[in-house]
Amino acid sequence: MKDWTGNSKSVHSVLGASNHSLKERETNDYYATEPKAAELLLEVEDFAPNIWECACGECHLSKVFEAHGYNVKSTDLIYRDGGMSETFDFLAESKPNSWNGSIITNPPYKYAYEFVEKALDTVTEGNKVAMFLKLQFLEGKKRRKLFDNTPPQTIYVSSSRLLCAKNGDFESTTSSAVAYAWYVWQKGYKGNTIVKWIN
Repeated sequence: MKDWTGNSKSVHSVLGASNHSLKERETNDYYATEPKAAELLLEVEDFAPNIWECACGECHLSKVFEAHGYNVKSTDLIYRDGGMSETFDFLAESKPNSWNGSIITNPPYKYAYEFVEKALDTVTEGNKVAMFLKLQFLEGKKRRKLFDNTPPQTIYVSSSRLLCAKNGDFESTTSSAVAYAWYVWQKGYKGNTIVKWIN
């Protein structure tokens, strides 16, 4: 007797592959991050007074940063309620070395690589970029080149399964099979990457 049955997509769904899912993904890849993720990050990292949350959704992360005293610019490609500053196409419109502060976000996963590159290009030297990404982001030859050229200073692996809710609907999102981490870069850093764990 089998104690588990699945289909051809099941293993990919458990791994969190964006192109293999039992459910349709949100059109603009909007999966809100639970606020606890921001709280955990702020327990282990300090940032510049100005933070740009450039894929803010409904500002779940932004509100935590504001509560901790940061000046937060909250933008997104799509307008959603929650207190965002303005609609803004981060990948198309941000300029090199134009942001004297930190950039922190959970980017649309299909554009995660592009968001990391653009954020590192956008912040001024010495400022930080923090991205909430799947552990799978560590894989791949293209990303290996990114890590070789611009290594993260620290990667904070979440020991618990933090939630990302489709369309920001946390009431319907009670568990996750995906492992996430905060990847933190400091522009100009060329040393080794340190891996740590957070709750």
